[in-house]
Amino acid sequence: MKKKVIIVCCLALLFWNKATATTLRMAFDADPISLDPHEQLSEGTLQFSHLVFDPLLRWKQNGQFEHRLATKWERIDNLTMRFHLRHNVTFRTGNPFTAKDVIYTIERLKKSPDFRAMFDTIKSASMVDEYTVDVHSTYTNPLLLNIMTYVFPMDKAFYQNQDQIIKYGETFASRNVSGTGPFILTERELGSRMELKRNPNYWDTNSDGNIDKVILTPIRADSTRLAALLSGDVDFIFPVSPIDIERTKKIKGIQLVTLHSTRILLLHMNQQRRKEFQDIRVRKAINLAVNQSLIVDKILKGYAIPAGQLSPDRFLGHINNLEPEYDLTTALELMKEAGYEKGFRISMMAPNNRYMNDEKVAQAITAMLSRINITVDLKTLPKAQYFKEFDNRSADMMMLGWQSDTMDSNNLFEFIIACPDAKTGMGAYNASEYCRSYIDDDIRQANREMNPERRLRLMQQIERTLYNDAAIVPLYWQSLTWAAKDNVKIQDIVNDQNYPHIGDLFIEE
Repeated sequence: MKKKVIIVCCLALLFWNKATATTLRMAFDADPISLDPHEQLSEGTLQFSHLVFDPLLRWKQNGQFEHRLATKWERIDNLTMRFHLRHNVTFRTGNPFTAKDVIYTIERLKKSPDFRAMFDTIKSASMVDEYTVDVHSTYTNPLLLNIMTYVFPMDKAFYQNQDQIIKYGETFASRNVSGTGPFILTERELGSRMELKRNPNYWDTNSDGNIDKVILTPIRADSTRLAALLSGDVDFIFPVSPIDIERTKKIKGIQLVTLHSTRILLLHMNQQRRKEFQDIRVRKAINLAVNQSLIVDKILKGYAIPAGQLSPDRFLGHINNLEPEYDLTTALELMKEAGYEKGFRISMMAPNNRYMNDEKVAQAITAMLSRINITVDLKTLPKAQYFKEFDNRSADMMMLGWQSDTMDSNNLFEFIIACPDAKTGMGAYNASEYCRSYIDDDIRQANREMNPERRLRLMQQIERTLYNDAAIVPLYWQSLTWAAKDNVKIQDIVNDQNYPHIGDLFIEE
């Protein structure tokens, strides 16, 4: 009789588990271009990393750090931080997670063309014991913990000896993945579909997440993506187009979550390709001809903040009175003064599925520049093709969006403004080819300055110089808007970096 009861209970538990299996169907505007977490420093890559890997620590919604694979840390001296690692964690392969994997990952990050500038401040990592790692900085580093949020330990035994990093290339790491994260990749058709299942051995048993399966479908068109949600084909979408937000708010059974982000949208003016851009009067004229407020009001429906500088107001480098200026009369006068009253013709490239209404914004800027007699040959491309062209600096003017990786102004400066240096990775996204050695000196000093007041002065000095020099064209800091069915509790797992913590997502039955 006892055996029969046990069998019945086991069968009941089995059927209960099957009945409560929960699938999340997501539709984002694009999918990650690679499975390699170090191939491209991009939002898509980091969203994927949070699905299948785990960071040592991550940001909470309140801006504080949350322990993940690192359970605690302490500073040993001015150049050394010690991290204590979580025990009894395994990779998808079954290999145990240890200090060797953390050291391997940091060494690989230092070799990545996209990440090496950020990790250049780290000299090395050494093993204290199997679950303790010391991270040694090259110099005093006020942002070390911020940087460590980008360490998603990789399975050394799985990747080593076949871990080349080739941007947009076919490598072992771009096609295969072994992480410690909440999900395991089961199927992938690039540009079409990605499926993941819950990691049955996931260490975080305290998570409220109840998702057993994730299906990610990239849907480029805003209207099609929203229609998929309204028809019930998907449960969760990003982004929601500004023109659809007010209408979607009124639809029963659908929730919207909007957060202001620190992502800056900007235009690069390539000074190596075009001598006209070497003239500060031309750069200032272009800045004055672009009406950021009009773009935000008409194209983004208010779901962004016009920008006159790179640093958002929550960052240390922000200067309160650096606002965007629109003055067409002065812009025309500057063009005439520079000898370009009749204007000139340039090429411009922008993505058409990467940022909120990016193609429409690019088209509006084309029209605005025509008013100072600059004719723009605009070409827009899907994200997967666009960033290859961006890396090749294929147009005179190029659009870029940047979320500070360290939630700090200096990250914006070292990637977007610093003189391009393939060896260090600084200036990796400086498609303006703008170069001022004294700014680079200030960037390096800010990276090692532990005194907050001195750091503030350094970064505000950089921001003021960029503004006065019209180095780039700041556009706006975009807002982020997600939509989901009411029973999908996204409000607790989204954040202003747009790395939703899907592993913690709860769906009510």
